[in-house]
Parts: sequence; structure tokens; C-alpha cells
Amino acid sequence: MQLKNTTLSIPSHVAIIMDGNNRWAKKNKLHGVDGHQKGVERAREAVEFAVENNLDTLTLFAFSSENWGRSDSEVSLLMKLLANSLEEQVPNLIKNKVQLSFIGNLVKFDADLQKKIFKAEELTACEDKNLNLVIAVSYGGRWDILEATKKIRDIKDENVEINEELMNSFTSLSSFSDPDLCIRTGGEFRLSNFLLWHLAYSELYFSELLWPDFDSNQFQIALDEYSNRQRRFGDKSNFEAT
Repeated sequence: MQLKNTTLSIPSHVAIIMDGNNRWAKKNKLHGVDGHQKGVERAREAVEFAVENNLDTLTLFAFSSENWGRSDSEVSLLMKLLANSLEEQVPNLIKNKVQLSFIGNLVKFDADLQKKIFKAEELTACEDKNLNLVIAVSYGGRWDILEATKKIRDIKDENVEINEELMNSFTSLSSFSDPDLCIRTGGEFRLSNFLLWHLAYSELYFSELLWPDFDSNQFQIALDEYSNRQRRFGDKSNFEAT
């Protein structure tokens, strides 16, 4: 059998696991904060690239549910970086019509940071947007599935049909399409509890580069790789006899 010609073009939704900030800092004999700060700069560059290349949605994995297990000093640093990034970047997001959304267990953040997150979402809301920017913070794929399951359990209608569509409607990413492409940097080959429900049929791209070294040229290489792949979704109709 031979594969039909189903090569892809530009993905609509790209998700990125931004891994390697601490290792980058250590490699360059810098403090950990420098690695995270450089990572923020790369995230900003990725957003600009996504707008320039007409992506519909970009989801960035910024802080996982497991990251709460890091040292108090590092968690505190990451929270300050998030707060500062919101203050610095929201005006640029508004200017470039980038709508910001957050997914994750946000109640774990202190009240002040939660207020800043919700305010940023409100300020960037835009009908004629150029990009949906989704930031996953205090997020875990298993947590997401468990939360969706709890909400389904609370449905009082005994006649409701529990299916994939219903399940998806209760997940954090329900307002967006599933990612077409997931990029992970840092030389690791795992999903690390990221969007476990939504990445079922996403194309995966792994880069050896640490996130602070993953610039727009590398983003383009990932898109070029994606465009040469074939997505089959287990559908035998994508095969034809030779």
C-alpha cells in the first residue's frame, strides 16, 4: 500500500513545552534567574513569530503543576517573573491584537497574581484578534482530565451521553482546537503531563536546543518539518493500494 498525498501546510495551533532555562543558565555560567529571563524573551519572540506566520493559536507551557515542588526561592522568582511579564507585555499584546488566556489551577496563585491574570485576559480581549495566546500555568494534563471528570459527575441529567465531545467541553482548552503541532525543547522526549487529552493526534517535534536558544529560525525549522509530515489519525482511508 502507498500513502496518499496528505502533506501539511502551516499548523493552526502550536503548543510549546519550553524546557531548559535552568540548564541554559548553568551552561553559560549565569544565575538561574538569567535563564528564566532569557526564556521570557524567547517566549515573546515566539509570539511575534506566530503572529507574523498567521497561526491561530499558540499555547505555551510556562509552569506545570509539578513545578510547585521546586524550591521556595525558585517558585517565588517564577511568580515575580510572571507578574512582571504581564505588566510589561500586556500593552504590546493589545497593540498587536493578541488575545491572552490562561489555563491551569489558578487558585493556587496568591490573590494579587490572580487579579493580574484576570485583568490581563480582560484587557487583551479582542474580536478582531491576530492570535490566541494561551499560557498554561499551574497546569497538569492529569489534573485537567480529573477536573473535567468531576464536572461530568456533577451533571444531574441521567440521560446525558458521556462521550469524547462532552469530555472535551469540560477541559481547560475546550475553547480552542487541539494543537496540530507540539514542540518540546531541551533534548527531552516526553510530554511531562502537558495537554494529555489534547495531544492525542498532534504531531510532535523535539529539539535538542535549550529553550533560550530556540529562536524564530528554529521555530521556522519546526514548521518546515511539520509541513513535510503526513497526519493519518489512524484512518485507513489515508492509504491506497499500489
